[in-house]
Amino acid sequence: MSDFFDALETRSPAEREAAQMAALSVQVAHAQAHSAAFATILKGVDAASINSREALAKLPVTRKSELLEMQKASRAQGGDAFGGFSALVRGPAMSRIFASPGPIYEPEGATADYWRTGRALFAAGFRKGELVHNAFSYHMTPGAFILESGAHAVGCTVFPAGTGQTEQQLDAIRDLQPNAYTGTPSFLRILLEKAAESKVDVSCIKKASVGGEACPPSLTSWFKEHGVAVYQTYATADLGLVAYETASREGLVLEEGVIVEIVRPGTGDPVAEGEVGELVVTSLNPAYPLIRFGTGDLSALLPGNCPSGRSAPRIKGWMGRADQTTKVKGMFVHPGQVADIVRRFPSVNKARLVISGEMANDRMCLQVEATDADAGLSEQLESAMREVTKLRGLVEMVGIGSLPNDGKVIEDARSYQ
Repeated sequence: MSDFFDALETRSPAEREAAQMAALSVQVAHAQAHSAAFATILKGVDAASINSREALAKLPVTRKSELLEMQKASRAQGGDAFGGFSALVRGPAMSRIFASPGPIYEPEGATADYWRTGRALFAAGFRKGELVHNAFSYHMTPGAFILESGAHAVGCTVFPAGTGQTEQQLDAIRDLQPNAYTGTPSFLRILLEKAAESKVDVSCIKKASVGGEACPPSLTSWFKEHGVAVYQTYATADLGLVAYETASREGLVLEEGVIVEIVRPGTGDPVAEGEVGELVVTSLNPAYPLIRFGTGDLSALLPGNCPSGRSAPRIKGWMGRADQTTKVKGMFVHPGQVADIVRRFPSVNKARLVISGEMANDRMCLQVEATDADAGLSEQLESAMREVTKLRGLVEMVGIGSLPNDGKVIEDARSYQ
């Protein structure tokens, strides 16, 4: 039996990069022709020239908040509920429509494993003929369908458990003896604890693919102690599968159908390998062709390949949210403003805006790593801060490499006691 879902997982990095860059220019042209939103966003872009990561990085980032606003504006005018982002039309090609908080409406194409999660479930040990207890919600949001489609792609049968009704779910597990679980890690823990309390044997569940919330190593270890090997699956309603965990437990391997960049929060500028930043994803899915879609999630690229033998790049996993917008003295300050300040000074490598103080006594301090910290640089930076944020702040020069690699551009260190 193969250890891999398909041959794409073990192709050489050079082969994958060449294939993805060739597909990228085709996808940009497709988005311009079949997505009204991207026809506007990418107006004037020569699709054929977008065939490298450098060219991709020059395109604008479209963030989830912008997609929501474009959908709302379109709906307010009696237009397309998807805001012009979907390349599908209602009918046989669009099997379902989902609603995420906002609401943001997402289409599901009528293709097998539309969300591409089969790869993640296979890596988690799911196999043909097994029964999967799917405890993601089947109500409005696509979570349950995202994992169900992957289970079917692997060849599994699915019990659509949904959420809640813990006692009935335990009855079903006892009666049906599922091999695997999909759902949030918190609900899996509730099921296991309730099973122990009620003396219901659920030891049939040996593996799980979890998502929707963080699953720290301590919780993974807890599940292992209770007989369940848990693997993280990082997927979104917009993009489908982005990355997944393997038996090596060393980061999450990127899915074959996406191109991932890590950019400085508040910008579209790629960061160096290993530096924490915002995940920006380009989907190669023709049904919903999102180009440079800002997820708002923080992560970092890991060096080298996965010990499992999969050759795609890896990310550390979910490391927090990139949207660090905060209010200072009644005015919003956001990461893009910090980036605007830094761009004015070529000698500045990195900066972090620290907000401190207590109750109506906010103080701003821009901590700066610079290669040439001459006497006038601090004053120039303070002036730029006033101009960009309309607020006064101090500048503190710090040593190169001393700022934490945690993706934070704005740190709210105020006391709220």
